[in-house]
Amino acid sequence: MSQYFEIHPTHPQKRLLVRAAEIVRAGGLVVYPTDTSYALGCQIGNRRAVDRVEQLRRLDRHHMLTLACRDLSELATYAQVDKTQYRILKHYTPGPFTFVLTASRETPRRLVHEKRRTIGIRVPDNAIVRGLLEELGEPILTTTMRLPEQELPLTDPEALREALERRVDLIIAGGHCSVGVTTLVDLTGDVPEVLRQGMGDFQS
Repeated sequence: MSQYFEIHPTHPQKRLLVRAAEIVRAGGLVVYPTDTSYALGCQIGNRRAVDRVEQLRRLDRHHMLTLACRDLSELATYAQVDKTQYRILKHYTPGPFTFVLTASRETPRRLVHEKRRTIGIRVPDNAIVRGLLEELGEPILTTTMRLPEQELPLTDPEALREALERRVDLIIAGGHCSVGVTTLVDLTGDVPEVLRQGMGDFQS
């Protein structure tokens, strides 16, 4: 049975964030609020946890996985970023954007797009997830919490609890979220390219 933490959306309780980080480190799957929809996350290097994410979402190996980072200081470990890309990232983060970047050699191969050698990077503007990332001390693998049979993500924590109570290890209730998605921007080319228009307004 999943644990269920009610965490304040703007002033999250530290003791609950500490416990949530412990669950992630132990290989648990966590559902948490973001500045767009609720998301599903797990520890980066835990193969069993990544398998569970892919099975729950029914993702294939061509699906680009994303890392949720607390801030830009963590980027250099997982992505190759030049000065122009960094300026763009600094301007648009934190916020409802996912940026496609060339993965670094340190990034676990399982998380890298097979053909393009890219990875998605996200810095959410949400106090709960940023507090969780602060306690964890590293990014988490993340994807939108939408079940295969659903067209849109669930926005209500109680509905998430009913749907996922025996399928994830922790549900963080942080209020209602949007059904919106991030704006997906590819920064690997000569000029930025918006691959998906979402909640973020990107001006190239």
